[in-house]
Amino acid sequence: MGSILHTFQWLLLFMLTISVNVYAFKIPRLGAWRRSKEISYSSSNLSDDLKTYYYTQRLDHFNYRPDSYHTFQQRYVIDFKYWGGAKSNAPIFAFFGAEAPLDGDVSAVGFPRDIAPQFRALIVYIEHRYYGKSIPFGSREEAMRNATTLGYFNSAQAIADYAAVLLHIKKTLSAQNSPIIVMGGSYGGMLASWFRLKYPHVALGALASSAPILYFNGIAPQAGYYYIVTKDFKETSETCYQTISKSWSEIDRIAKKPNGLSILSKRFKTCKKLNKSFELKDYLDSFYTDAAQYDFPSENSVKVICSAIDAAAKKTDILGQIFEGVVALMRHSSCYDMNEFNRPTETYIGWRWQTCSEMVMPIGHERNDSMFPPAPFNMKKFVHECSSLYGVLPQPHWVTTYYGGYDLKLILHRFGSNIIFSNGLRDPYSSGGVLENISNSVVAVTTVNGSHCLDIQSKTEKDPEWLVRQRKEEVKIMKGWITEYEADLIAFSKQNKAPTPKKG
Repeated sequence: MGSILHTFQWLLLFMLTISVNVYAFKIPRLGAWRRSKEISYSSSNLSDDLKTYYYTQRLDHFNYRPDSYHTFQQRYVIDFKYWGGAKSNAPIFAFFGAEAPLDGDVSAVGFPRDIAPQFRALIVYIEHRYYGKSIPFGSREEAMRNATTLGYFNSAQAIADYAAVLLHIKKTLSAQNSPIIVMGGSYGGMLASWFRLKYPHVALGALASSAPILYFNGIAPQAGYYYIVTKDFKETSETCYQTISKSWSEIDRIAKKPNGLSILSKRFKTCKKLNKSFELKDYLDSFYTDAAQYDFPSENSVKVICSAIDAAAKKTDILGQIFEGVVALMRHSSCYDMNEFNRPTETYIGWRWQTCSEMVMPIGHERNDSMFPPAPFNMKKFVHECSSLYGVLPQPHWVTTYYGGYDLKLILHRFGSNIIFSNGLRDPYSSGGVLENISNSVVAVTTVNGSHCLDIQSKTEKDPEWLVRQRKEEVKIMKGWITEYEADLIAFSKQNKAPTPKKG
């Protein structure tokens, strides 16, 4: 009976989540790759160099109540293929899992694997608590049951998990002197940069790819994300940008007709009849932002959309052009699911809680120079919706209180070190990223044509030269960290071995 009740509660949370469809709650998805690349693997499919482990992780790192000592099994994977071994103090690359199961990191994040031979590095992939198989309380249903069980689901607990796992690995492998460089993309990139600041005794340095650490508490402009989406489309095709800009009012005009929603449903081949025009507009909003955010050179998503929209100008009207753009990127289908970007997946549900608690990024769009209709972020509605869903109030000031963010250059140019903030300037989330060097060792590596987390994707023969240069620059910086560390290790070792002067 209990399991049936928990399943019902889990389904109810799904329904509540997908039913809240207002712009006040639309924080664009993070993630190192688009949904189509989310891949699963099983341990039987791993190469002999990859081993899956489970660490008995503490539920709460910051309390001494009896229930804080409850544990769960946290999954991590180690790639031993290139490691030079503990005796040679060969480094460890630790890739931090984010708001998704670990599977995709192992399969799709190629940068650590591509550069490991140069460093003779061990590679570790660690799964984020409450995702994949790293679930507290025995089951996903129980873990996600209410705010009481979800209360342990936050970034501070996550990076404390990572510290515990990494120290365990170093101890198990007798690799106390192997330096660790942590890496992450998007939310995982934020975790990597924060980890370096909070745990400098564990991590020598951090690579934070497409990490919008400034998109909190009013530091970055609310409209920055959508401004870059608009800029990407406008630079690709002025006529495409104009067509998209005009389409919103056309959708509204058709929707007001007696059978308007039926017309729109047929024109866009929706899998279910539209209940309101917002469902279509919300789908298109996510469609454009997803294309811009993950506009990888190998796919050219924005160009694919705009080419189709422009090519259809002579044979159809504005809505017909927009539909041709959808078909061009999403491929021909018998119907198109308007919940394509709002499906209650594990990532969607988990990230909804995280944005409702601490990851409050106030992203909206304004009328000025935007191809989207005005929809400013409404904090009051956001707070109300989170309270309705979970019975908790968001903490929009907590990230900047706990990790910092204001006056970043003033604070970190002396305090921080060994962090790379990498960003592609065509990525909408770069509007909340660190785009200028803070010091000689807290540096920004940017590319004009780069997109979200592009640098940590697997290398290909078709990679543009600017991307190859970006990755080489990151490797050069990390090698510098390790060279300095090795020199320090030798120097301090000599000091410790020096004989104590005799008295008298």
